[in-house]
This record gives sequence, C-alpha cells and structure tokens, in this order.
Amino acid sequence: MSDRPRNFFLTGCASGIARHLTGRLLALGHNVFATDINLKALEEMAQQEAQKSGVTETRLRIARHDVTNSDSWAEVFAEAVAAFGGIDVAMNIAGVMIGGWAVEAPPELVHRHFDINVKGVIFGTQTAARHMIARGHGHIINIASLSALAPIPGIAIYSASKYAVRAFSLAIAQELRPHGVYVTAINPDAVNTPLLSPNLEIEAAALVFSAPRLLTVEEIATAIIEQALPRRPLEVTIPGHRGWLARVTDVFPNLAFILGPVFERRGAAKQLHFRRHSE
Repeated sequence: MSDRPRNFFLTGCASGIARHLTGRLLALGHNVFATDINLKALEEMAQQEAQKSGVTETRLRIARHDVTNSDSWAEVFAEAVAAFGGIDVAMNIAGVMIGGWAVEAPPELVHRHFDINVKGVIFGTQTAARHMIARGHGHIINIASLSALAPIPGIAIYSASKYAVRAFSLAIAQELRPHGVYVTAINPDAVNTPLLSPNLEIEAAALVFSAPRLLTVEEIATAIIEQALPRRPLEVTIPGHRGWLARVTDVFPNLAFILGPVFERRGAAKQLHFRRHSE
C-alpha cells in the first residue's frame, strides 16, 4: 500500500472487523471516516482511539449511518467528502448473520439480511463509485464470505445474501475498471466477532463453526491492508486452503451431501465448546 496518507470511508465501525480496521488504518497514518448505525458505540470507539493514539478529528470523523437507506448514503458520504476533500477507499463492512433453518425464517429476518448485507453494499458501491469515477480513481472493498463460494445450510439466507454481494462485486468491477475504479470482494471464513455470537445458541448454524479455528479481526485486517489495498485484486479468500475447498464444492455442489454431515458433526462439537467457554 502506498505510504501517502489516504482517505477511507468505512461502515460497521462500532465493532468487529471495521472497528479493528479503523485503528489499524489510523496507526498507519491514514484518515478514516467511520460510520455505524450505533452512534453511542461509535462515539466510544472514537474516544478510545483518541486516548490510545491521540488521533484528532482531522484524521478520524464519525457519523451515524443507516446503510439500508439510500438517502443516508448520499448525505453521509457527502459529509465525508467535504471533511477530507475526497475518498480514496470505501469499505462496505456492516453486516448481519442470524442462523436457522431457512424454511422457518420469518419475513423480517429475510428482509434484514438483504437490506443490510446486499442493499447496503449496492447503495454504498454506487455512491462511492459515482464519486470515484469523477476523480478518475478509487478502490471499493466489499465484505462477502466463504459461504458465497460454498453455501452453508443453517445460514442459507446469509449465504444467499453474501452470494449476491460477491456476484455484484465481481460484475460491477468490470463496469468500473475502465474508469480507474477497482472493486475487491473479501471472502473470509467464520470470524470471531459479535456478528457470529448469536449463532452459538442456534443448533442449525453448527456448520459455521466447522473450521479448524475461528479467524480473528487482526487476520482480516492484515489481509485487507497487505493484499487487497496494494494489489487491488478481484477477490481475497481467507484462509486460502479453506477457499480452495469451497471452490471445489462450488464446482461440484453434490459433494456437500457427502462432506456436509462430517463437517456438521465437527461444527456442532466446536459450537458447544465455544458456547460453554462464553458462559
């Protein structure tokens, strides 16, 4: 990544991946416009960063932002542009994942996944792209999921939403590249964040915990900073070996009926382990 300070716009900064990334980017000397729908938690994050590193409002700005609302996108992104003079990198990180059998999911849960995970990313990409096209350069990073390669029963609605994020990102990348704007989809395995926590209590979501271990926010931030930002690839899959397994399953989906029960048993055992240690 270039050594010069760059201007970042992030969503979902009150916790998890975006919260950690905000601190990492500030430590590298960049400017961050951090947003989240939870303003109180966002303010606490800003205070912690100020106490930790002395960062001022000239480098860290915060704003309440509802990613599901296109008007909020227009207003808040314009505020970020005015604050920093332009945005070099936009990251759509805010998301939701609540597991359960798809046939039992109430309509509001379906709407919530697609409003936040899909519409939020689409609105954000559109808004950032218009600004970046006018400038002739820019980079948009969207958080998809490993389940966008190999859909997971028990989180079928989440998988569908992330499949949409990946498909949209790969397609719009082709539209924007001629304008000097790059798009990268990040496909992580399960990450130990508040997003994952509700699924500890949901038996149907056992497969989410089938990986050898949960990824950390530090690992995702490092992959974004060291791979996505300097190279601007179409995709980054984390970790690589699980990514290859997911891609094989994507090409041969019937394998899921063979491998699924094995991974489900493993996931159920780990889910129980994590649940006991979180009590």
